[in-house]
Amino acid sequence: MIKLILSDMDGTLLDENGQLPEEFDAVMEELHERGVQFAPASGRQYFSLLKSFKKYEDRFIFVSDNGTIVRQHGQELFSDVIEHKLAAEIFNSMNDHDGIYNVLCGKETVYLLRDKQPEAQMDELKKYFRLVEVVDSFEDIPEEPIKISFFTPDGDAAEKIYPLFAPYYDSMQVVLASAYWVDVTNKGATKGSAVKALQKRLGLKPEECAVFGDYMNDIEMMGAAYYSYAMENAFPPVKEAARFVAPSNAEHGVIKTIRGFMEQGLC
Repeated sequence: MIKLILSDMDGTLLDENGQLPEEFDAVMEELHERGVQFAPASGRQYFSLLKSFKKYEDRFIFVSDNGTIVRQHGQELFSDVIEHKLAAEIFNSMNDHDGIYNVLCGKETVYLLRDKQPEAQMDELKKYFRLVEVVDSFEDIPEEPIKISFFTPDGDAAEKIYPLFAPYYDSMQVVLASAYWVDVTNKGATKGSAVKALQKRLGLKPEECAVFGDYMNDIEMMGAAYYSYAMENAFPPVKEAARFVAPSNAEHGVIKTIRGFMEQGLC
């Protein structure tokens, strides 16, 4: 029986307009009645997820920032912090590259440099982060870093940003999070590792978990649960890593598949 369901947000649970399916609340209520836990698992900041799911603040588990911090009932369950000196090195590594903008994610706030904040970046930031602070330098950031993200407004992150981090491929987790973003976290800090940590904490087996995703920052999740679903619109390597394929996000594939679970008596 499925007891825990985790879903990515953008390109997965949210439709092509960035909206939750109309059936979402009804399905969540039915899952709750069946004793099934739901967890949004996203590269988004916790407070961004909380804005989308305020009514579920005390019901959901929130896997945010690509699994580097997990919260329940507003309390941190676990996190994966980047060593400060290394974080500064990575954060500042792109300062001289035109068209690439760096963002440091702390546990509470997202920080960006004052001299590198084009309107395009601010618009994109608002999609994923709620608490944003502009600083003059890395040294002005008071929080522990959990993720460093790099953005290109041209949507060519795979070509423009990702190759630049080749020196860190072996020592850090460097992942193409979307066409616009590359995320850097500690090696092994992924949504998949967060799923495994939750399984251990909750006493669940992979056969009791389902996961949904569409992009490269979801790929480790596919190996952490038996019911691993790539969306029909997913990046090809994610489909290869998943055991099953769900209808596209435009077709509300996550909700349709969960409905299928209930109809089949899987949860």
